[in-house]
Amino acid sequence: MPKHARDLPFPALAVDPAASRPLHRQIYFAIREAILEGRLKPGARLPATRALASDLCVSRNTVMAAFEQLRAEGYIDGRVGAGSFIPTNLPDEAPPRRRPPGPARAASPRRISARGAMLVGLRHHGSRPRPFSPGLPELEQFPFRDWARLLARRWRRPHRAFLVGGEPGGYRPLCEAIADYLAMARAVFCRADQVIITSGAQQALDLAARVLIDPDDPVWMEEPGYPPTSAVLRAAGARVVPVPVDDEGLSVIAGRALEPAPRLVCVSPSHQYPLGVTMSLKRRLELLECARAIDGMVIEDDYDSEYRYAGRPLAALQGLDGDGRVIYLGTMSKVMFPGLRIGYMVVPEHLVDAFLAVRAMVDAHPSSIAQAALADFITEGFLGAHIRRMRQLYAERQAALIEAFHTRFGERLALAPAAAGMHLVARLAPSSDDRRVARRAAEAGVETPALSYYYQGPPAARGLLLGYAGVNQRATERAADRLSEIL
Repeated sequence: MPKHARDLPFPALAVDPAASRPLHRQIYFAIREAILEGRLKPGARLPATRALASDLCVSRNTVMAAFEQLRAEGYIDGRVGAGSFIPTNLPDEAPPRRRPPGPARAASPRRISARGAMLVGLRHHGSRPRPFSPGLPELEQFPFRDWARLLARRWRRPHRAFLVGGEPGGYRPLCEAIADYLAMARAVFCRADQVIITSGAQQALDLAARVLIDPDDPVWMEEPGYPPTSAVLRAAGARVVPVPVDDEGLSVIAGRALEPAPRLVCVSPSHQYPLGVTMSLKRRLELLECARAIDGMVIEDDYDSEYRYAGRPLAALQGLDGDGRVIYLGTMSKVMFPGLRIGYMVVPEHLVDAFLAVRAMVDAHPSSIAQAALADFITEGFLGAHIRRMRQLYAERQAALIEAFHTRFGERLALAPAAAGMHLVARLAPSSDDRRVARRAAEAGVETPALSYYYQGPPAARGLLLGYAGVNQRATERAADRLSEIL
């Protein structure tokens, strides 16, 4: 391995020839302080004396004198042929962190905006790698060898454009691949120009809120629904109106009674989160007609529509829209892995320029190399093959989860099969404290968010969300045993 391979960035160091302290002592104290304050970590390699002398514009003998003093006191360790390193055992403890003079004062809450305070208060449920984590896909069986090969191929001789920038809308071949994939798999009608690559579906929602919402605009949202969606909408100044969800999805009639003219409607029609119901065709048409009548827009979150196990999937809402009122959101987090951080949105043609302008302002463009590898992953058939394998696996795991719960709980805990998705909802008695059960389960290493957490108003039902996609049968049975002890 080259000697420079373990070098770490060296802390900023400056010397003053006009100071009364000799130059070698200035260097000594600067490095000693960096070590004791933790800016130079144990095992870090110091620059060569010749290189450091050149950087500081001093003689090499000056640097060598400072290093000799540090070595004599045990602050650095010289190795023949390898250079100077920070040892693991230091002679002194680090000095206390410096504090500004005067009494300590807490930062005033007026220093952050109302939007910032609201976001700070949001409780976030991440996809933790624990049994029953909702939305967590199977990671062990992802074709990492193929993915690594595609990445390596792109990195071996990267185009100059990948290294210096990118288009706000995303890598054009990836936009084309996604447009073709959506047309085939979800009956989404769009051109590649309408596809915008984002850092996940959450960023896509944030872009939509920035483009479409003015302060105090009414927005329908499913009740129960995904809390981060509500947070993004409220942060944009929207007046969020929770609209109840029944067995056919969001109730358009109930929504019109609560707020007759919403500026925006946020729905997950293919597999509602968290209840898991599928919006009926009748409701979809009602919603589109309502949007046309009031000149509103609809955001369709199609987060896990690839996984359907029974019956024919209904076409995406966007595919039924002939008036340019639906913005379609998708993500690769559920079909590949969450750490990829690539999502996409399909925007009506008349809004493309506005969305691209805001996209460029937010973070310019996503990672170019990852986009290029993903385009190859899709066009060379790896994505389709992986989805087919996972669809079969997830159907088996859903059945294993239902069997494990039926064996342990019988009729005491209602758990019904679902035709789609990656999680089930285990219904508890209305008097149950599902949040307390969820907390105790988390303490036992099982991630089962409480259903009541997803309601903005008084919860109409109690239960636990059980993700099964990323949990093998043995882990499912162990986690079910833990829940049995808790319940």
